[in-house]
Amino acid sequence: MAIMRHTLFLCLLCLALGAEAGRIRVKTGIEVLKEQNFRCLEGKRVGLITNPTGVDNGMRSTIDILHEAPNVRLVALYGPEHGVRGDVHAGDHVTDQRDPATGLPVYSLYGRTRKPTPEMLEGVDVLVYDIQDIGCRSFTYISTLGLAMEAAAENGKELVVLDRPNPLGGLKVEGCLTEEDCASFVSRFRIPYVYGLTCGELALMLNGERMLKGGVQCRLTVVRMKGWKRSMDYAATGLQWIAASPHIPHAHSAFFYPASGILGELGYLSIGVGYTLPFQLFAAPWIEAERLARALNGLRVPGVVFRPIHLRPFYSVGKGEKLQGVQVHITDYARAPLSPLQFLVMQEVARLWPERAVFDHADKSRFEMFDKVCGSRRIRERFAQTNRWEDIRPYWEKDVEDFRRLSRKYLLYN
Repeated sequence: MAIMRHTLFLCLLCLALGAEAGRIRVKTGIEVLKEQNFRCLEGKRVGLITNPTGVDNGMRSTIDILHEAPNVRLVALYGPEHGVRGDVHAGDHVTDQRDPATGLPVYSLYGRTRKPTPEMLEGVDVLVYDIQDIGCRSFTYISTLGLAMEAAAENGKELVVLDRPNPLGGLKVEGCLTEEDCASFVSRFRIPYVYGLTCGELALMLNGERMLKGGVQCRLTVVRMKGWKRSMDYAATGLQWIAASPHIPHAHSAFFYPASGILGELGYLSIGVGYTLPFQLFAAPWIEAERLARALNGLRVPGVVFRPIHLRPFYSVGKGEKLQGVQVHITDYARAPLSPLQFLVMQEVARLWPERAVFDHADKSRFEMFDKVCGSRRIRERFAQTNRWEDIRPYWEKDVEDFRRLSRKYLLYN
């Protein structure tokens, strides 16, 4: 009998812990907007910038919510990279069309123009932005946000941001500010590579610091979340994750994107795009997996373990080839650096296989994109001289503390 009671207790405890683990702790901006009965949109013609990540806590599309709300007049949709319904591959143009579910016009913000034109904004009073970002500067949704803010300012429209969690949390800041000669759609604003803000906080900063083109400012409202803390990664929110792009299928994918995405621009190593572990590995046909893993683990990077891996990618870099390399395992996210990991891999590759040093061996035509994602040409130029992370580290980190101080006044959450 005692054993049965003990077993029952353990079962109930497991159920309780499971329920706690699955409990949603955060109300996103769309949830709060619903609670407010859409007050800030009432009586206005609404244009919605969104994609499949724009959902409420029950995973119902913000498109459908606003379309069916009796006091909201949704008149147009705007699609960023990958499109409103997420059916466009990375880098492919999005075309203007009609949304089959609502019949509303869908205007592309990733085709002939990436900024809403006056014609696109005719008949719209307020633009609403509801997209889940991943907290890394080169992910293009924040560029879409900034351009929409510019268009709103230039055309006398309001802009409302429905805030969402930064899946990297609000404490990590890494990388130098974008420099003028490297400004592009993948590094549009003078912010670090990992910037530690929600999209709502970032919008407030872009507006408040006059970081938009020409120093314009729009009439901006941020619908704040409830329950989000800066120390939370996405798993701690209890929210379900919807792929932010085809190669960000899980919330933890956001951790790895800044860890390998810069190096990935060179097409020099596979970073797992085209395999089942996008952004989570570094591999090539000439690498010896155990040797590279041993070297990287010898660096004792806090919160990170490198495991030997053998793979054959299905597409992209190394398609059909037998590759060897390392898979990155983040064992302590709070302590782990993210963006430095790719530079440490480049360092150890150059040390172990000097004839394969990245900037001697990679396709030079891809250096420009590498620089744009870095936000600076100096990172590549300096690294190429010695192939050592420590020699570029001061430059990569030089703006972090100043940015922390500047951004503090725009923080909405503790």
